Amino acid sequence: MRARLIQGNEACVEGAITAGCRFFAGYPITPSSEIAELMSLKLPELGGVFIQMEDEIASISAIIGASLTGKKAMTATSGPGFSLMQENIGFASITETPVVIVNVQRGGPSTGRPTSPSQGDVMQARWGTHGDHPVVVYCPTSVQETFELTVESFNTAEMLRVPVILLSDEVIAHMRERFVPPENIRVIDRKRPSGGDYIPFADDGSGVPPMADFGSGYRYHVTGLIHDETGFPSEDPEVQRKLLERLMNKTERYRDEITFVDEYHTEDMDICVISYGSSFRSSIHAVNELRKKGVKVGCLKLKTLWPFPGEKVKEVGETVKKIVVPELNFGQIGDEVRKYTHIPVIGVNRYDGNLMRPEEIKNAILEGVN
Repeated sequence: MRARLIQGNEACVEGAITAGCRFFAGYPITPSSEIAELMSLKLPELGGVFIQMEDEIASISAIIGASLTGKKAMTATSGPGFSLMQENIGFASITETPVVIVNVQRGGPSTGRPTSPSQGDVMQARWGTHGDHPVVVYCPTSVQETFELTVESFNTAEMLRVPVILLSDEVIAHMRERFVPPENIRVIDRKRPSGGDYIPFADDGSGVPPMADFGSGYRYHVTGLIHDETGFPSEDPEVQRKLLERLMNKTERYRDEITFVDEYHTEDMDICVISYGSSFRSSIHAVNELRKKGVKVGCLKLKTLWPFPGEKVKEVGETVKKIVVPELNFGQIGDEVRKYTHIPVIGVNRYDGNLMRPEEIKNAILEGVN
């Protein structure tokens, strides 16, 4: 297929449409606004719907409603808007409504620096809404990967009936790179009931109940309260236990299918760089340069941040002398890495609005190396 030079945000739109997204609701916010702009042009041509909402709370409410009617739905935002969406991310979790939320990270807190890159929303993406809840978070490192992980975001949302967050950042969103549409793209649609009695939240053995579209002839109740298998509220502790365990176990049960990492030069490494998002681009440059000088360093790229690939990190920690974690924050993934290993974990952290420089990562890799 023909190669094109496109922007990260444009690749996100291409991925969403390829995955079957036909509803978008959003509110313009830098540095994600191109996603809304392009969706407003492309969706009507495909018989889809674009709505500019009055704010981000309304935006995520709208995509939840659209998903309940059977549409694949997405919104896109950045820091302050993502904060406003947190309560309804919890609603999507407990009602098992598949939606995709793109958060193009920027400098914070508050209004921060709207045109500067950051990776400060990693923990918010996992724990931003209240209560224990399932969520899947993907993080692209390139334009090509933005397309691929956007498709994967919809596939995972549909397969597990969970909200999925695509955690991009200003650099990935706005740079332009060569993009080649993949062939034989896998597209997953949600499981729907096939007739007979429909109990909307009953486990059929897969951990993920079939989901009937509103208006398709099935009547059922949807609530943000703790509910039983029929969807109606319950204060029974056993009902609550069973519901929350099933919700949380979905991401664990299918962990191998939704957790993606890439390995570079890991076959003989003494030192490992664990990286993600735009920081990976500097990380792999540093690794490649030091490999040419004989330093046995490798790189583990995290494409899935949540559920965190802890077992892979643990495996790496048993074979190397130290781990280096570059991040555009104060060390959010670095702290997570430390939970899975007892070897030294060196954080390389920037939070001044500038992209990580390979030299900073090189210095951390070489520290203490004879």
